[in-house]
Amino acid sequence: MAPPTAVSASTAGLIWSLSPSLSLVVTTSVALLLVLGGVSGIRVNVIRLPSASPFPAFREAPAFRNGDGCPPARGSAAAEGGRVDVAMTLDANYLRGTMAAVFSILQHTACPESVAFHFLAARSDPDAGDLAAAIRATFPYLGAAVSVYRFDPSRVHGRISRSVRRALDQPLNYARVYLADTLPAGVRRVLYLDSDVVVVDDVRKLWSVDLAGHVVAAPEYCHANFTKYFTDAFWSDGELSGAAFRRGRRRPPCYFNTGVMVMDMGRWRDGGYTRRVEEWMAVQKRRRIYHLGSLPPFLLVLAGDIKAVDHRWNQHGLGGDNAEGKCRSLHPGPVSLLHWSGKGKPWLRLDSRKPCAVDYLWAPYDLYKAAVPALEE
Repeated sequence: MAPPTAVSASTAGLIWSLSPSLSLVVTTSVALLLVLGGVSGIRVNVIRLPSASPFPAFREAPAFRNGDGCPPARGSAAAEGGRVDVAMTLDANYLRGTMAAVFSILQHTACPESVAFHFLAARSDPDAGDLAAAIRATFPYLGAAVSVYRFDPSRVHGRISRSVRRALDQPLNYARVYLADTLPAGVRRVLYLDSDVVVVDDVRKLWSVDLAGHVVAAPEYCHANFTKYFTDAFWSDGELSGAAFRRGRRRPPCYFNTGVMVMDMGRWRDGGYTRRVEEWMAVQKRRRIYHLGSLPPFLLVLAGDIKAVDHRWNQHGLGGDNAEGKCRSLHPGPVSLLHWSGKGKPWLRLDSRKPCAVDYLWAPYDLYKAAVPALEE
């Protein structure tokens, strides 16, 4: 019999850096794979079941109910006051990630029945109806807490410039700019999340952060090399860079990731932030001042003028860089949200049998059911 496969020190340390309950789930999953993999002559394979659907099928998630001290059930005025509004995009390529993100949010909050999900799908996407049906079938108990809106790609078609990765050029990647124009007026504050995240803490802690007069709250990284997000042509034009960063800022500009943002919809509308972001997109079409999709125009408008929150709420970069997507480890410190920003996505790396250690932290939230483990001699 072959000797048991050993867990690397980096993987073990990564697992136990999370909460005990999450660590137990991940440790059990990894241990089962290692035990099966260590048996001589047997290896674990995955059988992909044929499907007529253009995207995968998912298991129905369990129903999560509010604990003590939560707002009343949906439908009352008191319930509306205690509602947490979460916005995400919805498309076939990232559906598996979206499902895992929603599942993680519901599993780790004390008040899952008080969370409302707002999904933006491209108006031109022929699968939009099926995508919405897949969400509702996977989380049937959410009912009216799931809303799907059609985002019109024509709003950005003439504004998008080619970036370093094709996925960053998709119109839906810019939908976050238009949330205030898309969501109902009753949604005063929203937590925008990318589809490649899992939340391992109570989302209400982030959603309820004191914005202190700011339009956006997000983890801020002042140690990052801010200059690399813009071209030499931008920095060499003192008038252009000065117009962006030297006038009217509360603090020096710092990098923040737009995949996790608490946004005040009223202040966004009143401040004309959609128009301000679009103005920098127009400059980009003429001058080529950045390389990275929808992130740089947000930085040009808001860097140095957001409410900074704890870094635990966006452990980003787990997908590696935008070119190769190589493995990365967790940053030191506590973790409340894991974010696979970058080229590498956990579901793709797990399916290819070339996962990174951090991908095993995403796996317990994967509701994909078109695969069954099989033992092959």
